[in-house]
Order: sequence, then C-alpha cells, then structure tokens
Amino acid sequence: MTAMRLVYAGVTDLRTDEAYYWTWSKENVLSFLDHPPMIAWFIRFGTAIFGDTNLGVRFAGILAMLVTQLLLADIVRRVTHDTRAIVLAVLMPEAALYYGLLMAKVSPDTALIPFAVAMMWALVRLAESGNSRWWLAAGAFAGLALLSKFTALMLVPAVAAFMLVPKWRTRWIASPYPWAAALIAILLFTPVLIWNAEHDWASFRFQLVRATANHEWSWRTLGDFIGIQFGLVGFILLPVVLSGVSLSAWLGYRRRDAVGILLSTAVIVPFAYFFWKSLTLRVGDTWPMFIWPAGFAATAISIVMLPREGIPAWMINSTIGWAKTAIASGIIFVVLVFSYYVGTPWNFIGRMDPVGAEAGYAHLGDRTEAELQKVGATWVATTDYRTYSMLRWYFKGRVPVLQINERGRFMGFGDPGMNSIRGRVGLYVGRQPDDKSALWASTTAVREPLESVERSWRGTVMDTYALEKLTGWTPELSPPADSPFYRWRVLAGDLEPQSRIAELANTLHLAQNN
Repeated sequence: MTAMRLVYAGVTDLRTDEAYYWTWSKENVLSFLDHPPMIAWFIRFGTAIFGDTNLGVRFAGILAMLVTQLLLADIVRRVTHDTRAIVLAVLMPEAALYYGLLMAKVSPDTALIPFAVAMMWALVRLAESGNSRWWLAAGAFAGLALLSKFTALMLVPAVAAFMLVPKWRTRWIASPYPWAAALIAILLFTPVLIWNAEHDWASFRFQLVRATANHEWSWRTLGDFIGIQFGLVGFILLPVVLSGVSLSAWLGYRRRDAVGILLSTAVIVPFAYFFWKSLTLRVGDTWPMFIWPAGFAATAISIVMLPREGIPAWMINSTIGWAKTAIASGIIFVVLVFSYYVGTPWNFIGRMDPVGAEAGYAHLGDRTEAELQKVGATWVATTDYRTYSMLRWYFKGRVPVLQINERGRFMGFGDPGMNSIRGRVGLYVGRQPDDKSALWASTTAVREPLESVERSWRGTVMDTYALEKLTGWTPELSPPADSPFYRWRVLAGDLEPQSRIAELANTLHLAQNN
C-alpha cells in the first residue's frame, strides 16, 4: 500500500492547494495567513530530497502515514497486548480512502495527524507507566500539532477529560507536569504568535470567520458532510468505527479508564462540532481527517475487550465479522480508486471529479509561456490563488508570477522579481468569469484580449481562462489593509459580496480621477 501511494504521489497532477503550500515552502516567514508553517516545512523536507517534483512535494505525507500507523500499533499493543487488535489498528487506515490513498495528497491535515496521534501515544505511555515526564513529551507533540493546524485545539477537551475524569485528577491538578506540558506547547507555537502579533492577528481573524459565520440551515451541506465521511472513511468502516468509539466512551467514562476517555473524546467532540457546523456551512473534505486515527485505535481496543465484558458470543463474532468485511472491502475500494486515477483514461463523473477538477494546468502553462514570448511580456498576473499557485509551480522561478489581489495572503513574502515587472508588459491569466472583476476599474491597466484557453481532463473541459496583454500599470506588493487588493476572499461563504468590492473599486477610481 505504501508503494501504491508512492506511485500515486509521483504520477498524478498536483492539486491547487498542494501547489499553494509549495509556494509557501519557498518563503522565509514564520507563519502564513491560512495556516501555521508546518506544512511548508514538510514540503521543504521532501523537495530537499526529491527536488521540486510531485513526489518531493508529497513525500512527507507518505512518511506521516507510516509514522501514524506505527504509533497506532503501539497504542493498541500497550493497552491490549493482543496481536489481532494491532493488525486491526494498522489495517483500518489502509481501508479508509482518507489515509490509504489521500495521505499522498499533502495538506496541513497530513502534517497534523502524526503529531496529534503522537500526543495521544505519549498520554497512553503516561497512563501505562505513571511516569509524569510523559506529560512533557505530550506537550511537545501538542505544540507541533498546533504548528500544523489550528484545529489541534479541538483535542483539548480530550486531554482535559483524560486528566480530570479518572481518580488520579487530584494528583495531576497539583502536579507541575501538566502545566509544564501546556507551557511547552505554547512555546513551540511561538512562531505563529509572533507572526500574528506583527500582522494584526490576521490568521486568527481569518479562521474565526469560519468558526463564527452564521448561515441558514442547509440539508445540502449536512448531506455533503455525511456523504464525504462515508466515502472517505468507508461505507462499512465508518459505522464500525462509530460503534467502536461509542463503546470505548461508554466503558471509559463508566470505569473512569483514562485511555478509553482520551481516545473516544478525541473523536466525539470534534465530530460533534463538524456535524453542527455542517448544518449551515460546507465542511472541508480534509477538516475531520485528524480525528479518525484515534477512532481506529479505540475500535481495535473495543473489539478485543468485548469478550471481557461478558458480551454474547454471537455478538462478538458479528462485530469481528463486520470489522473484517470493512477492512477487506475498504482496501479493495482504495485500490480501485488508485487504479482509476493511475491506470485508466476514463472520466466517469465529469466536472465533479475531485482530482480531475484540479488537473490539466500544464496546457494552460504551455499557452501562457507561448503568449509571453509572442507579446514580449516579462511577468504574469492572476486574480485567484489557485491559478497563481499552479502557474508558479509551472514556471518554477523562470518568470515572475503575481496574484494582484488578496495580497493579505502574501504578507512577508519575498520580492517576486519587481525589476522584471515594474513598467514592463505583463500577461494576465484569469479563470472566467474572474477576469471580469470590478477591481480592474481602480487601476490604470490597459487590457488587450489575446485568447481563451480551456483546461481539460480526460476529455472534459473543467475551466476556461482568459489571457490578456497588460500595459500601463504596475501592481502593488503591499497595498494598505483597507484596499480591495489586500482583502482575502472569505472562505466561509461570500461574506464580502462582490457588490461591496465593486463599490470600493469605484470609490478608489473616483478618488484617482479627482
């Protein structure tokens, strides 16, 4: 399965977010608007070995999968001392598309997962040995998890329940070790705090938009969330894991068992939050990705514990049978998906294909390069971070690529090559209808249409792009925070409607004319 992921990582096109994170790995900043810096460090590690290749960008995620499996195996081994449970814990991630294949798709979640599991592993070692120093290791892994993604904070209730619900709570409240662990986590998180203090707490405000956004209830977004979990965890495996987590919570809280409390709460609290948010907001595909490894461990432990609870033999056999069926069918499904993307020429679901929807940028890059030479342009402008990222990946420093809007995404980034931009002819590449943005009204740019380019995957047109010659204007790298060129697009829905952007653009245009 690891070899399969390596092949997948090497031959499938980078998705736009992966290219975006790759651009981060080329910058020397403490943190970023969207996420903490760990994903950039992961990519820098992989590309240091394999260069700026698909495999180089994705390599650290594949290692993260192996580390996660080893940690899950050791957690289950220490609790159960049962080989069958260890095998279940190792194979369940392989049977879930989330991990069996998509750990090869690098994202902040693939960086978060091994550190989150390592934190829980350290706490299991603490429960097993009673050695207070394991708190310090847990604190270090927690800090690294926070450096990966802010959603690591959703594991705090699990750690608090682990510390306070069992009978040992008096010991730990009075002990300096848990508080030292928290201090270690905060110290490791310092780069993000420093960057935010220097940039008006931009990351926190950016992420709070999604956490506090109010939208109308939607059965569609709820259905999307549930459907994605069934598809990416497994149509059989998801019910098996939810059952195992429920049993782990019931036994753990009834007996005040620290490990059962930790693992079950690490799943239940984040899952409940995402379920609640899905009533009004589309939950991202990867957002819940960090919670299920704890569920795999809890399920493997619960299945082994069934005979010790006096459960009837028929129920035990049925549970084990469903677990085996979930693993076998899940691995077959993962292999089939791999074969579809790597070994077939077909597109069964058209523009809805999640991989195909972000593939085919090489043709756009080729046409962009041809037009650059034809019109004598020295730089490329875009108006969305996806096109920016893919073109920067395509040119790899040969031509300056600049996203002229949402400049708040690029705080602290290096000079993209302003000597090749200032006063020179540029080439605008924009996804239609983004090329009709009202922002252009606030510039002096003269735009000359050149051609339209279709981006296709396996015979299906995914997007159309406008290519235009730009003259008479030089974009600003660091516009003021109240400029429409600074504002980032709100991810929790269009909370900043286009009409408002148009109003701001017209205001600036009038001010320039006056």
